[in-house]
Amino acid sequence: MILASTRGFTGADAAVLVAVFVLIACSAVLSLAETGLTRTSRARAKSLDDDNQRGARSLRRLVEEPETFLAPILLLVLLCQLVAATLVGVIAAQIFGPIGVAVATAFEVVVIFVFSEAVPKQWAVRHSDRAALLAAPLVTTLVRFPPTRVVSGALIGLARLITPGGRHERPAVDVTESELLAFADVAALDEAIESDERTLIHSIIEFGDTVVREVMVPRPDVVAVEDSLEADAVLELAIEAGYSRIPVFKESLDDVIGIAFTKDLIRAARSGKEHSPVSQLCRPANYVPETKRVAPLMREMQAGQFHIAVVIDEYGGTAGVVTLEDLIEELVGEIVDEFDVDEPMIVPLGGGQFRVPSKMDVDEVNELLGADLPAGDWDSIGGLVLAISGHVPSEGESIEVDGHRLVAEKLQGRRIGSVRIARLNGPPLHTGPRNPDQEWLTERAEKVAEREERSGDRNEHREPPVPGDGAAQAEDDSRR
Repeated sequence: MILASTRGFTGADAAVLVAVFVLIACSAVLSLAETGLTRTSRARAKSLDDDNQRGARSLRRLVEEPETFLAPILLLVLLCQLVAATLVGVIAAQIFGPIGVAVATAFEVVVIFVFSEAVPKQWAVRHSDRAALLAAPLVTTLVRFPPTRVVSGALIGLARLITPGGRHERPAVDVTESELLAFADVAALDEAIESDERTLIHSIIEFGDTVVREVMVPRPDVVAVEDSLEADAVLELAIEAGYSRIPVFKESLDDVIGIAFTKDLIRAARSGKEHSPVSQLCRPANYVPETKRVAPLMREMQAGQFHIAVVIDEYGGTAGVVTLEDLIEELVGEIVDEFDVDEPMIVPLGGGQFRVPSKMDVDEVNELLGADLPAGDWDSIGGLVLAISGHVPSEGESIEVDGHRLVAEKLQGRRIGSVRIARLNGPPLHTGPRNPDQEWLTERAEKVAEREERSGDRNEHREPPVPGDGAAQAEDDSRR
């Protein structure tokens, strides 16, 4: 049985309903502010502040310490919604009697949820910058309001006491290295940056994790001369090798005493000192440990104005040499001059087999061939073969590593010249351009094709397409 209303609608009820709608509007604004501020990172706030956007300075101060605004906003949203729900329940109970509870519940679920939560938060998600900039001054004022600050501060303190580790736990970093790499990948897919720019960003970020051992010229490949050799003989060797700087050692390569510069040798030859020992003409050498990171080494080379350094191992012996060109190549790729022999790094042999130099990094092989070779104490493919086999392999000897067959080829004494690699199980190995990754190019082309297809479907009902335009557009996309 449905009960009749207990009394009529009065002016006081109208005033209460006005207050309810005001509270719902306030709750909607605060929900919008919460979503906009929480979706804004410190980096984005700094970017908006650098662009002199209105309200960006307040926004930047807020996102630096999210706890200062999150608790007050949540508290005020809760108060607005609870008070509005209570007032609606009281009015509905007075007008409709017991059935008013159901009416009030329906009103609260539909009106409060839709207009106080769903609509403002969806708008803030789609326009996060505008929402954050609009809300920042208002939230700053609310946070500074003494009653709000006192109550929210007490609640924050209580939450920290209840939360395990809440008092001493450090906040997580805003942006991680993997997220930066992902940002660059997504920006390349959305065509916000070029693929070459994405590759350079990857190289710069990975540059900080690279050590000298990974980029140096190893000891067997170092061209060095003994200190007693005459200047003209060293000059001939430098011209033949195409080097402008050559290490000079005393008794063995483990005792490098200096660096001979080709221009000093030319100057000595022109001044009649071509028979002088090279030890009198060499300049002091710089030494770096093989575990030193390349980023600080590059800064030291720039500050000290030297282009070559001798790399020493943990026992003080010479492990190789590293040049400024080696460091720059880690950022921009291989630099080939007129003295370099441009040999192919990867030679396809057919049947899913490839030949790679033994000194090629394992990570580079995995990237270029889609292999899954393991990482360990070794850096190169040759080092992987030696570590797994446990001895110096003979020419043609093969090993199996994680579903791959590695065959040692072209042995030079105890050194492996090249390695033939093939995958035993699964899809065969494949090559692709190093920069950018083939996977990202393929995904980007698929996204462009999907957008073009959706655009074509929408335009079918508007106007007939011009013949040839689709083919021309597809050709342009393929060129890009």
